[in-house]
Amino acid sequence: MSEDKKIIFSGIQPSGFVTLGNYLGALNNWTKLQDEYNCLYCIADLHTITVRQEPAKFRKTARELLMQYIAVGLDPEINIMYYQSHVHQHAELSWILSCFTYMGELQRMTQFKEKSQKHSDNINAGLFTYPVLMASDILLYQTDLVPVGEDQRQHLEITREIANRFNKLYGDVFKIPEAYIGKVGARVMALQDPAKKMSKSDENKNNTIAIMDSPDVIMSKFKKAVTDSENEVRMSEDKPGVSNLLNIYCAVTGYTVEQAEKEFSSSGYGDFKKAVGEAVVAKLEPIQKKFHDLENNKDYIDSIIKNNTERASYLAERTLSKVKKKIGFTPKVR
Repeated sequence: MSEDKKIIFSGIQPSGFVTLGNYLGALNNWTKLQDEYNCLYCIADLHTITVRQEPAKFRKTARELLMQYIAVGLDPEINIMYYQSHVHQHAELSWILSCFTYMGELQRMTQFKEKSQKHSDNINAGLFTYPVLMASDILLYQTDLVPVGEDQRQHLEITREIANRFNKLYGDVFKIPEAYIGKVGARVMALQDPAKKMSKSDENKNNTIAIMDSPDVIMSKFKKAVTDSENEVRMSEDKPGVSNLLNIYCAVTGYTVEQAEKEFSSSGYGDFKKAVGEAVVAKLEPIQKKFHDLENNKDYIDSIIKNNTERASYLAERTLSKVKKKIGFTPKVR
């Protein structure tokens, strides 16, 4: 990693497929950061097991997520992309930092309350201490910047609190991370319910486009997308369905809203939705081709996993060793 570049850390849980919203809102922007920053992107599989997983499917989804990272344009030679569970320092630092985190802080976390309601039959300790593991993920790499959405700002704040508390006791151990506010990606809403964000956990599969959906599936979902009764293609708060489709179209084509509105000024909604679907298919086609090429190159992917684990582990151990020394743990006899 270059010493003169700031460090960015982020991750995605391998709990399902990557959506068009994930791609246009985050991953597409990540590809533009790799020359300017030192970037670490973990496959957050430790976080994922707060919800029960089917083992074979879990392994498959995690590997596919790594291949999708690469397929969208993240260079595994420049970025460090690795499985969180392969770097034991994440879990080890998490335990240490849990001893510097207060119960009241964790009880105030809104995500714990939301997930507890959603998974009321499995309110486990991992759900409660999830923010400590997230803090460890970030602090382990002396991260400067963390790309966060509004739903993650609370996690970054508790990370900063924990780091400051530890530093106050033991000196300058952790870098205090800041939120990365870059170019805002497209905010992609659900196709059937444009009042909410497109989500991979949505039970209505017609709400969501996966970046690995076939062209026929993509076209079918756009054909069913909600619009309104006006049959006029324009951006407006009172036209959430049409506005969502316009946002998607502009994000995948590079057109401005004004250009898109002019293009479809004499089109009906049927033709408009077809054009949006075709534009998305064209945008995803090279990604899908790259993914399938990677699927057929097992040795290459295995080498990426091995090399990136080693790179991440080296950086993680530098921080963890410093933490252990500051606390006063007895060093190993070598």
